[in-house]
Amino acid sequence: MLFLKKLIIFFIVLFVITRVVTAQEISTNENQLNFFTGNFDFSDDKQKAILIGFQHQNINLNRDTFLGNVSPITGGFVTENSAAYFYTGIEWNVDMGGLLFTPSFAPGLYHEGNGKDLGHIIEFKSEVQLSYSTSDTTSFGISYNHVSNASLGDKNPGANSYMFNFIKDF
Repeated sequence: MLFLKKLIIFFIVLFVITRVVTAQEISTNENQLNFFTGNFDFSDDKQKAILIGFQHQNINLNRDTFLGNVSPITGGFVTENSAAYFYTGIEWNVDMGGLLFTPSFAPGLYHEGNGKDLGHIIEFKSEVQLSYSTSDTTSFGISYNHVSNASLGDKNPGANSYMFNFIKDF
C-alpha cells in the first residue's frame, strides 16, 4: 500500500511539472525527461517488483555520428523492494517515421535493498525503447531492458524489465 501511495505522488509531481513548464511556455527544448514505470525482473516470479524512474537527456549534446544520432543519458530507478540503480551512458535515436526507436547502453551502480541480488554493485543496462510523439514536446513509449554485471561478480543472474514511458522536452 505504501508503494501505491508513492506511485500516486510520483504521477502527481509529474503532472505538476508538465503543467508548470507548459504555463511558462519554455520553448528552448534543451532537456528531455523520461519518466517511466513498469515491472522489474518480470521473468523471475520470486523477485519481480514494480519500478519507477527517470532519465535525463540534454538535447544540445546530441551528435550525428557514423552510428546515427547519439546522445548521453543519465537516470535511475527504484523498485518497491527498495532496490535502486543509477546510471549514465549513451543512446541512439533512430527516427522511423512516426515512431522513434531508441537503443541504449548505460553502466551504473546498483543497490539491492530488499530486492534481487544481482551479484555486484557495478551493473550494465542494455535497453530498447519505442516511442510515439503526440506533440512537439511530448511522447509516450514502451521499453525493455536487461541489467547484468557481465560476470564481474561471483554470480550474474541479471534482471529483465519492461516499462511505460512518458517523455517530455523542456
